[in-house]
Amino acid sequence: MARASGGESVLSKHLRVMEAFDAADPFLSLSDIAARAGLAASTAHRLVAELEREGLVERLPDRTYRLGVRLWEMACRTPGALGLRELARPHLQSLHGRVRQHAQLGVLNGTDVLFLDRLSARDAVVNATLIGGRIPLHVSSSGLVLLAHAGPEVLERVLAAPRTRYTAATLCTPADLTAALRDVRARGWAVCDGHVHEESRGIAVPVHGAHHDVIAAIGVVVPNDGADPLAHIELLTRASHAITEAMRAASLPPSHPAALPGGRFRPLVTSSVRSMEYLEARAGSAAP
Repeated sequence: MARASGGESVLSKHLRVMEAFDAADPFLSLSDIAARAGLAASTAHRLVAELEREGLVERLPDRTYRLGVRLWEMACRTPGALGLRELARPHLQSLHGRVRQHAQLGVLNGTDVLFLDRLSARDAVVNATLIGGRIPLHVSSSGLVLLAHAGPEVLERVLAAPRTRYTAATLCTPADLTAALRDVRARGWAVCDGHVHEESRGIAVPVHGAHHDVIAAIGVVVPNDGADPLAHIELLTRASHAITEAMRAASLPPSHPAALPGGRFRPLVTSSVRSMEYLEARAGSAAP
């Protein structure tokens, strides 16, 4: 791989440019990009021009930039996070229909929760989640679930870094955080009353993958009214089990009687049985 001055690869610098964009600031000027990526203006200009030629960033009429649709196109081909989102969506919709507040799906990303999906009612309580956005692991119920099942090195990184306090209830001290994680492991769920916003309660449970490892957290954000959370925990647990079964069925060999239809498309697409069969037949007929 080509290396830029100082030993940093050219690819790394391109990634720094793309990582300058986030859910809160999806449109940036060239000077914004340079500042956020820590690059000289001339370097940022050259890198952005290269990314624009490849469709990875797009220039708008007002001379700002946004991430390109081609990134979404490539991401949609992976059976990783977006495959999980596709398989989980029907169960997240069912959960949201029962809760009628917020329902969301998040995965571990560094020391944050990265939210793949969220469904919300217009009159629901305050929720800080954005699709494609992040929240520190120590703040939210989904974060505590993911942190409780992550490797010890993740907890070490969380404890070594400054921890943002959103409200008086946010878990910030090492003692409070480690005690909460012990409770999550023992109970199998997390409840955070007012940790992100005083009027909101987060409740989350783990989602297991085809190999029994924790791959995500599914959660709800509801009013922080002191009600017994058990009913929500039961709904979340059922949704989690359904997503786990879908992940396992998608990973089975096509010849297995319990495998989902659709062959190679199963980890990426949730559609009708006939649609899945059609997609697989089309792909088979196009093969050399």
